[in-house]
Amino acid sequence: FTGMMQGEGISVLRFVNIPVSIVFGIGIGLLAGFLLAAFFKKARIRDTSKVLIVLSVSFLLAAIEDSLKTPITFSALIAILFIGIGLQKKSGQTAQRLSEKYGKLWVAAEVFLFVLVGATLNIRYFSRVGIPAVILILGALLFRMLGVFLCLAKTPLKKKEKLFAMIAYTPKATVQAAIGGIPLALGFACGDTVLTVAVLAIVITAPLGAFAIDWSYKKLLHANKN
Repeated sequence: FTGMMQGEGISVLRFVNIPVSIVFGIGIGLLAGFLLAAFFKKARIRDTSKVLIVLSVSFLLAAIEDSLKTPITFSALIAILFIGIGLQKKSGQTAQRLSEKYGKLWVAAEVFLFVLVGATLNIRYFSRVGIPAVILILGALLFRMLGVFLCLAKTPLKKKEKLFAMIAYTPKATVQAAIGGIPLALGFACGDTVLTVAVLAIVITAPLGAFAIDWSYKKLLHANKN
């Protein structure tokens, strides 16, 4: 859709590329994760070095996706996600240690992310988006909760546990902060509106979700005594 707004037109091949890029992204990510797991088992290097290698591979995949001019591409973000899944599958202990390292990196990275979003935001647009934006966000949350319910439909979780999972998925922040400013960076006329709605989603759902989780977990969850 971004390509369409940039004037690249609509074609059947573009829509076909969506599921194809997802499948290719999964395949490339798993392959990279398996290869990295095998390399880490043989190479005796520190976990910090492993994190840098994984980061380098991730940036490389993103650069390759941006440079591709072919009609059929792959999703670098999905590939990066499945690098972690591949590592977890082949070397769970290594994946766990790397996850802890990434957690430490995220402490600093999230500060930069949200400060940059706040610095880009035009406060005046809050009065322009108004009530329709709030209704859109609440509607999206209901749709998201329905999706969580469907995902848990065949699981052994109890009804109260499913309800808690639906509530736990309501807070939104990181993804909105990461991609909310892209339309503005691309120069789209709707850029300020998209960014404002993304920030409004964070302002509404983060405290609301945190409060709902803290209020509901004692009522909906019970410790397993076995």
